[in-house]
Amino acid sequence: MSELFSLTVLTGIAYSGIRLATPYLFAALGEMFAQRSGVVNLGVEGIMLMGAFTAFAMATWTGNLWFALFCAAFIGLLMGLAMSFISVNMQAEQGISGIGMHLFGLGLSSLLFTKFLGSTKAITGFQPIKIPLLGDIPVIGEIFFNHNILVYLAFLLVPIAVWVLNKTTLGLKIRAVGVKPEAADSLGVSVSKIRYLCVSFGGVMAGIAGASLTLALINLFQENMTSGIGFIAVALVYFGGWTPVGVTLGALLFSLVNALQLWIQVLDKDKVIPSDFALMMPYVLTIAVLAFGKRTNQPAALTKPFDRGSH
Repeated sequence: MSELFSLTVLTGIAYSGIRLATPYLFAALGEMFAQRSGVVNLGVEGIMLMGAFTAFAMATWTGNLWFALFCAAFIGLLMGLAMSFISVNMQAEQGISGIGMHLFGLGLSSLLFTKFLGSTKAITGFQPIKIPLLGDIPVIGEIFFNHNILVYLAFLLVPIAVWVLNKTTLGLKIRAVGVKPEAADSLGVSVSKIRYLCVSFGGVMAGIAGASLTLALINLFQENMTSGIGFIAVALVYFGGWTPVGVTLGALLFSLVNALQLWIQVLDKDKVIPSDFALMMPYVLTIAVLAFGKRTNQPAALTKPFDRGSH
């Protein structure tokens, strides 16, 4: 286990941590917008599974990775619209409806996989792109500047999300709807439209998060391959205090822990640390975050339906 502290292994853990943060970031940033508008979508996991299957199927059949990514985003949009209708129009209990969306995505992705693909071979996904000059910096270049395009895109979304939330009229409306929808409505802001927009955007991001697994990380599809990433993404929003930077730090923390447990399993040939314990590490951290995380910035109207006629 002494190899774990060598420069080569630590560099590998850091590189893997950034790479593995991709699906967490896409899903959690999208969910953050949904929650900032007042809607919790626990169906992120199911949407990710459908996005992962759709992307893999389209890449297998067409060989076009960008088209596959677009199809995954479109499936995410459709499921996000469905979740919006259930939460906004029907005002269903968001936790129960989200679990229903998760089970729907889990079952449908497994059914479609069995029906149309059955067994699959790995595809050639997005390849690493070494950024000129920066990628040549020792250690730092290998860790930060030699990733595939989806990794760069995920981290590029962070400053964009900060700008949208804090510097635009749309961001002001989203924050107002999440804190005091009655006041926002009295000022002419359509609470329903804002929530539809945010939840649908969250669906798109979840679809892309699933696609990042099959097109950039694992390069194949397996039933229930997300293994809880969608639920961790929801927890990351709480962990990050509903801010893009906080969500990003949380995603990096979880992905680094995940990368660490993978390296432990590779290096720990004598099984000093049981493999089952190593596998539990990211999920134990999730429970700790939900149990002890502060919620000082939680939107006041989170999970609360808004009925314009009653105000």
